[in-house]
Amino acid sequence: MIQRLATHLLLRPEDVTPSHPDWEVIGVFNPGVVRHGDLTILLVRVAERPRFQRPGWTALPRWERATGYTVDWSPNEHLEARDPRVVCHLHTALVRLTFISHFRVVVSRDGRTVDHMGPTFLPENEMEEYGIEDARITPIGARFYITYVAVSRHGPATALASTEDFQTLERHGIIFCPENKDVVLFPEQVDGQYLALHRPLGEMPFARPEMWIASSPDLRAWGKHQYFFSGASDWEGGRVGAGPPPLEVEGGWLEIYHGNRLPQVVGDVGAYCAGAMLLAEDDPKRILKVGREPILEPQTNFENEGFVNKVVFPTGIVPEDDRLLIYYGASDKYCAMVELAREDLRQVLA
Repeated sequence: MIQRLATHLLLRPEDVTPSHPDWEVIGVFNPGVVRHGDLTILLVRVAERPRFQRPGWTALPRWERATGYTVDWSPNEHLEARDPRVVCHLHTALVRLTFISHFRVVVSRDGRTVDHMGPTFLPENEMEEYGIEDARITPIGARFYITYVAVSRHGPATALASTEDFQTLERHGIIFCPENKDVVLFPEQVDGQYLALHRPLGEMPFARPEMWIASSPDLRAWGKHQYFFSGASDWEGGRVGAGPPPLEVEGGWLEIYHGNRLPQVVGDVGAYCAGAMLLAEDDPKRILKVGREPILEPQTNFENEGFVNKVVFPTGIVPEDDRLLIYYGASDKYCAMVELAREDLRQVLA
């Protein structure tokens, strides 16, 4: 594992105002990150739930067009808790989230401290009724393109939005149907095509968890899907998926990805870690090198203890001189950043 040059806890739930006075923020994490002029912009996921609790009942929040946020109450005896995030209706076998997420813009001048908060972006349509999650930001041309998870009764799908100034968002709709997450865009076309890494969520475990790659002429219609990568180590046996959008470096494309250990007990989700791979510059479908061990594992108290324990989930990367600033969600509760030396990563992928 690479030695950290510095670790910064950027945001805690108590630092963010909930969208409604009767609600509470339980997590502020998994930020999409990009440099915009002299500023670092974070598009942070804010998870919240009703503050009021009814004994013997569970609050299941959702968004609807007529009323905005609303809450369904379900008797606890009708539910089974899958993990801290998900409950299952025993009669229907359908799942619901115990919270709902939206995005908040956070602005930093130095990338290490928070200077001020910007606009809030809430769910807007039926494909986002259970929330919007885990933005990744890629600058393409004069705009910033944002892939994010739109959660609804149909499952987690990936949607696309774009902006020029992070004051407004233009939504472009669903680009990967359920169930698909962790979609990241390459910032440049290859042979006239845009490329994206994505993570299909298969119900039938025919194979280990996998990442796939797809191409598009216009960022909206995606095809030519093909298998890309499956983790081979124990630390990536439960889940594997893209982290930040790929970064062009000397020798190819650097992709920081996440892996997840298989849980050992019921209700546990397994530890999340970060790994690194190098892709060919002229053909990113070709993997040149994958580090054998994680480059980041849960170490600090706020990474090991939170809403979901033992989580380091990378979602943003900013190059700075001889180091890389990697932004991540910690324990599904906090927003943090770690500084790594470029040379250390280069050695891992040599």
